[in-house]
Amino acid sequence: MAIVDVNQLTKRYPAPGNSGEILTVVDAISFSIEKGEIFGILGPNGAGKTTTLEIIEGLTRADGGSVHVGGLDVANDPVGVKQRIGVQLQESEYFDHLNLSELLRLFGTLYHRSISPDELLKLVRLEEKASAYTKHLSGGQKQRFSVALALVNDPEVLFLDEPTTGLDPQARHNLWELIRNIHARGKTIVLTTHYMDEAEALCDRIAIMESGRIIALDTPDALIATHAPEPPVQRQSGTLEDVFLVLTGKELRE
Repeated sequence: MAIVDVNQLTKRYPAPGNSGEILTVVDAISFSIEKGEIFGILGPNGAGKTTTLEIIEGLTRADGGSVHVGGLDVANDPVGVKQRIGVQLQESEYFDHLNLSELLRLFGTLYHRSISPDELLKLVRLEEKASAYTKHLSGGQKQRFSVALALVNDPEVLFLDEPTTGLDPQARHNLWELIRNIHARGKTIVLTTHYMDEAEALCDRIAIMESGRIIALDTPDALIATHAPEPPVQRQSGTLEDVFLVLTGKELRE
């Protein structure tokens, strides 16, 4: 059963420089996301991934088409949709004078329901940082905390916008483990990324965007079988990322 349904979604912006030109950044795309799956939106910078997510989340209005989340029309009931989703953004700013527990408690007051700070911090493995401030967290810890904030209202759908950008390989894999744990709790997750290995490792299905359009949509295995059944060059065993994890220790935590 689809929990997110996108139909002919379109978004346009004026081109920079007052030229009068209009740029179509999301070009009449349609897709659905099934309840309980990890759905990836993959594409290069400027492909339209973030704009698509912002429209689904009710943060940006579409110029055409429709989006329904959990049966609610995003254009007609954006507040209702926001109560049912969790959003982890690429960049986040926090109140410097509040610690992690206080921030989670504050954000929880914005929703009809919320999860206790202790439970959320345990889920993202930051229980020992409950009294810490965000400025004292490492990059990977900040990302995990931003996920905790996105889960504060126990959402039906969790949106993660390039959650591992800028993280080192160990921190990336720690976040992958967290995403899998959240998924195992029955959450639907929508993930944007430009890392091929991340999408292949985490996603049940992937939509590949280019220039505002979806150019392919299927499972990772089906996409590989259809579009790249044979690699263009002979690959060695493993990757440099694997080497880093082996040499630095898989048990090392951010």
